Amino acid sequence: MESKKPVFLRAAWHYLIMANYAVPPEVLQPWLPSHTELDFFQGKTYASVVGFRFLNTQVLGISFPFHKDFTEVNLRFYVRRKMDDGHWRRGTVFVSELVPKPAVVFLANTLYREQYDYAPMRHDIQHTSQNLRVHYRWKKFRQWHHLYAKAQAQPHTMDEGSMEEFIAEHYWGYNHFSEHHTMEYAVEHPRWQYYPVRDYGFKADTAKLYGSEFESFLQHPESVFVLHGSDVLIRQGRKLKK
Repeated sequence: MESKKPVFLRAAWHYLIMANYAVPPEVLQPWLPSHTELDFFQGKTYASVVGFRFLNTQVLGISFPFHKDFTEVNLRFYVRRKMDDGHWRRGTVFVSELVPKPAVVFLANTLYREQYDYAPMRHDIQHTSQNLRVHYRWKKFRQWHHLYAKAQAQPHTMDEGSMEEFIAEHYWGYNHFSEHHTMEYAVEHPRWQYYPVRDYGFKADTAKLYGSEFESFLQHPESVFVLHGSDVLIRQGRKLKK
């Protein structure tokens, strides 16, 4: 059995809006790292616009002033890698990751060659006994973009084989690290619960944010839900030679 890598990052991820869109394989294929293949759910490939709170962040056991709590908004899709013993590692690949902390951008892009970029952000979260409202805003290309969800107040357990399970149960990250290597890293957290969404909004210039090839497919999500979240740890990555 492969030994676990040391912990690179610890944090808590909470109030994750997951807006999930069917995107054809040919759109995602150019982003696919070596050693991976697209992961399908009921015959379709999906990309998700995700907004969430990144809290109590520690990098290599250190909390940096003014960088513990922030918002992230990303676009990701789903892949898998077959291991020598025949089992699959199910993971995500990021097309875009926006945060309001330049130091986070520098660190993630330098060490992991991720797709991070800087954007000023705001958040508004109201969680009562009756409703949950989550609203993320970010400024890019001289305009404000919005991701919003109104959900049931009580979390639900994910059903086996559901869309919620498919989206949430990916515990590896992959990206192009260099011409000759793919980066692989483990993401560990308990199985999450979700809040069913009653209302949803996504107003953004998707062509500028993610590329014109995504624009027509990020109009009408096939599902939207909010994940409760939890403490999370990300282990140090390893390079897979092409």
